[in-house]
Amino acid sequence: MLKIGVQTKNIINDDCPGKGFALLAQTGFHCVDFSLNDYLRNSAIYQSKRNAFFDKSTVELEEFFTPHKKGAQKAGIAIHQLHMPYPIYVPGGDEELNAYLWNVVAPKSLEICAFFGCSYLVVHGFKLARFLGSEEVEWEQTEKFLNFLAPMAKEMGITLCIENLYDSIGGHLVEGPCCHAGKAVERIRRMNDKYGAEVVGFCFDTGHANLIGLDFEKFITTLGSHLKVLHIHDNDGASDLHQLPFTFTRTRENLPSTDWEGFISGLKKIRFDGALSFETAPVLNAFPEEMKADVLALIAGTGKYLRSRIL
Repeated sequence: MLKIGVQTKNIINDDCPGKGFALLAQTGFHCVDFSLNDYLRNSAIYQSKRNAFFDKSTVELEEFFTPHKKGAQKAGIAIHQLHMPYPIYVPGGDEELNAYLWNVVAPKSLEICAFFGCSYLVVHGFKLARFLGSEEVEWEQTEKFLNFLAPMAKEMGITLCIENLYDSIGGHLVEGPCCHAGKAVERIRRMNDKYGAEVVGFCFDTGHANLIGLDFEKFITTLGSHLKVLHIHDNDGASDLHQLPFTFTRTRENLPSTDWEGFISGLKKIRFDGALSFETAPVLNAFPEEMKADVLALIAGTGKYLRSRIL
């Protein structure tokens, strides 16, 4: 059975994580995408700022997240995937911060992933094409990063999931890293062959795909078994809004602006059996706090609908 999941941001409170996990179970979820990226936010990283969270020792980090792990277990919620803080490299950014992201934040993200007993860690590729001149040279830098983490990932049984991204240049949205499914498959296979394990997989992000006009069905079927995790959310085709699927339309006749039929067909064709995981934290900010349970139930219900069409 396809599991239904959602990111923990705006749901799980560090002061009492068990309460949030219990709410997720009550509203129809089976698993979560743990928002590790919320502990060192991209808004700070892009301003060359960081906090001291990842300065904690491995033991301290495990102690910090023990209530989260126990809360999830008590509620029967699996931690299916984690999201590493991003970006892990800022072009032209502070060299000390970039080194810290690479050498401290990334390895400790893997350690936290292993502590949770989670098999998938989503990572963002480096947005360097316009600085280095080509997508191929850009990938070489991402591959260096993946090679740095791969031995650790293999030992821990973790798959590093690269994600299709977008970029903005001169006010225009353009393809970012990992937007060519065929190249992604070749690169994933090469790395996995090198390490003799599934150290690299793929995370398909529906919102990013919609922004740059990817063919959902073709992309997913090309990925095939290399597709390990999903980020499901919707937008208007102009901004990365992370809203509920079926929220935006092209016309007054309410035809969806996002290719949900292609998404369903692609997952059905490859017999995807992972988690239908929603990356919809901003949705919870749009509704009154008193409606949180109702909104979560709607997100879970959307997952049930998608599952019924895919199976």
